[in-house]
Amino acid sequence: MADKIRKSFGSWPSPISAELITRAAPGLNCLQSYGESLYWIESRPWEAGRNVIMCRTADGSIKDLLPKPYSHSSRVHEYGGMAYAISDYSLYFVNASDQRIYKTDLSGENEPRPITGLSLQRFADLIIDSKNQRLIAVCEEHISGDSGEQEPENYLVAVSLNTENPSVTKLETGADFYAYPRISPDQKTLCWIQWQHPNMPWDCTQLWQATINGDGNLIDKKLIAGGNNNESIFQPQWSPDNQLYFVSDKNNWWNIYRATDSSCEPIVEIAAEFATPLWQFGMSTYDFIDTDTIGCLWTDKGIWQSGFIDVGSGQLNQIDCQYSSMHGACCFQGCLYMVAGAAALPSEIVSLNPQALNSIYAPATVDIDSKNLSQPQSILFPSTDGQKVHAFFYPPTNADYCGIEGELPLVIVLCHGGPTGATDSGLNLKIQYWTSRGFAVADINYRGSTGFGRTYRQSLAGAWGIADVEDSQSAISYLAKEKKIDPERCIIRGGSAGGYTVLSALTFTDTFKAGASLYGIGDLETLATDTHKFESRYMDSLIGPYPAQKDIYHARSPIHHAEGLNCPVIFLQGLEDKVVPPNQAEMMVKLLEDKGIKVAHITFPDEGHGFRKANNIIKAIESELAFYSDVFNLQSET
Repeated sequence: MADKIRKSFGSWPSPISAELITRAAPGLNCLQSYGESLYWIESRPWEAGRNVIMCRTADGSIKDLLPKPYSHSSRVHEYGGMAYAISDYSLYFVNASDQRIYKTDLSGENEPRPITGLSLQRFADLIIDSKNQRLIAVCEEHISGDSGEQEPENYLVAVSLNTENPSVTKLETGADFYAYPRISPDQKTLCWIQWQHPNMPWDCTQLWQATINGDGNLIDKKLIAGGNNNESIFQPQWSPDNQLYFVSDKNNWWNIYRATDSSCEPIVEIAAEFATPLWQFGMSTYDFIDTDTIGCLWTDKGIWQSGFIDVGSGQLNQIDCQYSSMHGACCFQGCLYMVAGAAALPSEIVSLNPQALNSIYAPATVDIDSKNLSQPQSILFPSTDGQKVHAFFYPPTNADYCGIEGELPLVIVLCHGGPTGATDSGLNLKIQYWTSRGFAVADINYRGSTGFGRTYRQSLAGAWGIADVEDSQSAISYLAKEKKIDPERCIIRGGSAGGYTVLSALTFTDTFKAGASLYGIGDLETLATDTHKFESRYMDSLIGPYPAQKDIYHARSPIHHAEGLNCPVIFLQGLEDKVVPPNQAEMMVKLLEDKGIKVAHITFPDEGHGFRKANNIIKAIESELAFYSDVFNLQSET
């Protein structure tokens, strides 16, 4: 400390630039294996957000499988997810620009060619039915009529592969949503999960299975789990010996179960969660090493763990490692593969077995002294209803600078999206960007977050805009009492649903002195009547059915109570956003301008819900820093 230069919090020079954030660590996701090779998706902001399918072959070499301009991305549910499948010689994938399924050689020698036509259909969760020479996938068909676009129809489809003009035929219909079509190893049975409005997949889903007959049709359909309509099913998975496993929260915690002829039995029961909310297709937290062993990931009090389950005894053996953020479980060649990271470790693909942990692919180019990286402190503080709320607190950290004696740091409270979601402790340069400049950051798992059981997750039911706001205030009270932050210089920041928490906190409380809303929600009624199918009934549980409880929507919409908003706000919004329409920000900006309150409105014509292109990410971050520097009179440098 004695060797550090004293300088006001929020004004420290930092080695972490906005440009570094975009090129340092590509996103890694959607691991799967086939034969002797491992496959995954790499998201590259520096290539305008292009998603490349990567392959690691048996000899350890790594190559791209998609030539420019092709990009793996599905728009089913708008959030997409896993949308590629591999056979002996071919790769099938959904292309971002036209949502068609393409086929390309694994050798990479030929240009990808479409196997579905231009249509209003979108595809996701592709799997190969080799016996019937077809793909099975989730399909979302957007329907236009005389009265404009109707609600899309979702169903399972079969895409034949044995002709020059493959057909797309419906395989299973009737539910509002589908996910996880999976074929048993003996090729005889298909399972899937489905759910109906107004449920979200973390509320109530059903697990079904059916026999695939000689014509490829589904017969003898059977409901396996979720019949009580009060259970969330996640990731059905077949074992090598054709037994059906899945994750269920029927006993509060998302644990792993096995289906038997007469019931479903838990494989392991612990107060931790082997699942995450199903915002994207293909999410995976476990896989089979062999018939007797499961490799798995689970979260406990906000920290991810990894290990192995002995199926026969139910014994869970945790493997200690330096990682605290993990996802994308995939097992082959006797190891558990996953994307893993920690507060000071960029995400990489690693392999794990009880004897060894090895780095398989580490693309991040983060060359930052660890003394410039803030280590999160896991904290619990009381909510207004007596529950313990979790957060990660990041103190200001810089190798060369410290605060002026007697000064407490500004704090940025982060509200994650969803709101059904969670934050973890993996390296996040967007957080370190702030802490290295002298800001404290409180990243909150407010009530309603996942990873803490079904009861905690459902505690936001009917209370969105209230419980989450209260928890952000309680975090400030707790940290101020601990003398960790300056309660007079508090900022609240969030995107999407987190942006709604931001605007609600700024409108209905006076705790915060500035805020940043990234593609956030200002008018709940507009959102209820102008959003995509997947989330169109989400607010039935968070707020109440619309329009029956229109008065509550009005009462909790910041845009209708702008007289309470009396502090500066910056809005950052993609103009192609189909989840939160751009007019949400436009209306709030105008109200603040009319009141003469400092406001900034930064728009991105080529972005949707979230910013994926490097130049836009840089502009957004730098605009936000400039805004705070102006509001709090900070003499910030680099």
